[in-house]
This record gives sequence, C-alpha cells and structure tokens, in this order.
Amino acid sequence: MERFLEISQLSVAFPKAPVPVLREIDLQIARGEYVAVIGHSGCGKSTLLNVIAGLLPATAGGVVLEGREIDGPGPDRAVVFQNHSLLPWLTCYENVRLAVDQTLSRAMSRAKRHEWVLENLALVRMTAAKDKRPNEISGGMKQRIGIARALSMKPKVLLLDEPFGALDALTRAHLQDQVMAIHASLGTTVVMITHDVDEAVLLSDRIVMLTNGPNARVGEILDVDLPRPRDRLALAADLRFVAARTAVLEFLHARHTNPALAAA
Repeated sequence: MERFLEISQLSVAFPKAPVPVLREIDLQIARGEYVAVIGHSGCGKSTLLNVIAGLLPATAGGVVLEGREIDGPGPDRAVVFQNHSLLPWLTCYENVRLAVDQTLSRAMSRAKRHEWVLENLALVRMTAAKDKRPNEISGGMKQRIGIARALSMKPKVLLLDEPFGALDALTRAHLQDQVMAIHASLGTTVVMITHDVDEAVLLSDRIVMLTNGPNARVGEILDVDLPRPRDRLALAADLRFVAARTAVLEFLHARHTNPALAAA
C-alpha cells in the first residue's frame, strides 16, 4: 500500500491520567482512500483525529503526510466537526470565501477565488442559499457549508468528526449520499470518525475498529468489499453489506460485554 498518510506507534496521554488515551496506534492510509474509525465512547476516536489535524500533539510516535511529519494545523488537512462552526455574522458565501482567502490568495486571483467559492457551494448544492446567514438555514444545510468550506481549501486529507451525528435520519442519509458523490468526483482522502455502523460500511473502503478506552489501540481493520458507486437501497439486501455490518457489530458487542477483551 502507498504510504500517503502514515500513523506510527502513536500514543496520547493527558496530564495526571494514569494510562494513555491511545496506545501504539499503527495505520497506513492510501491516497484517495475513505477510512472510517469506529469504537465505543471514550476510546479516543476524536483524539486520533485531532492529532492528524495537528490540533493535539502526540505523546509518542507521530503522523506523517506525504513524507512530512505533522507538527501543527495546516491547510493540507481540513476538518468538519459535528458542530458546524460557521461564523454567524457571515453569509454562507462569506464563510467559504474566508477559508479560500486565507489559504489560496497566493495561488488564485480575486476573480478566480470568487469562482472557486461558487463552485464549492454548487458541489454541496447550496448556491441558492449563498447569501443567507447560518441562523437562516437548517442544520443539514450548515453542515453542507462546513463541507464546502473544508473542500474549498483543496486539502490533501478531509477529516470528518461525526459530521452527521446531530442530524435527523433523512438529512443524514442525504448528506451521506452527497459525501459519497464528492469523494467519487474528487478522489479526496477521507478519515471519518463515526458511531454509526451502517454509515461506516456504506461510505468507507476500510473500517478501523478501536478497542475500548482508555489505553485504546487498533483492534481490527475490516476491508469493505463493496463496489462503487454504492446505492444504499440496493446494499440493504447485499450479503456483503450484511456481512461487513455484522463483523463490526460483533466486534463492538464483544468489547462492550467482555471486560477481558475490552482491556486487551
């Protein structure tokens, strides 16, 4: 496998904590791959994402992106959080434009940046709402703007921290389909944190299952053997989808009910 994004012997410990949150995480992610990270609450999923984003330092080990060690935040890694984090006094267009101006002002003229913002708004189907402010649009629409803002930075890696967790089922399904279409179109490398087993199987190429925390590590990695593009209705009866879903559920259930396995 091409070592595009490489996590090596990564451990994270917080001051005064008796044991690390994460212990000796090893993971290699290829360019263009969609990887989901799943595990029970408290296992360090978001901590792992924050280290990749450069928002949190590793205690031991580290993360390398295209041969360069990550030692802080950078525009090559864009994060979409569960909370949309839009600036309320700016319009949807202005929220995306701010990210573009901050990261691409040397590479694009003012006119090109304007076109690029509109292109990214169109990618998430938010052109009609470009002049609205965050308090004038729904939660799902806010997340679309968050995704557009992240993609507009032209990141090498898109980091999704449970981006659909606070949305209703229909909105979540619609955004999942949009993310699949964007991934197919752009080929962006994606690392997604999720609690949703069906979401992980539907969207990802591999599912990384963490053991219970603290002291969590990689328990298993499941290859999702489903061709793309994926149709959620067709997959509902696909035995490969059912098998992948069952494998993840069995891992999570075993870790939840068996203290010996949870601590392993």
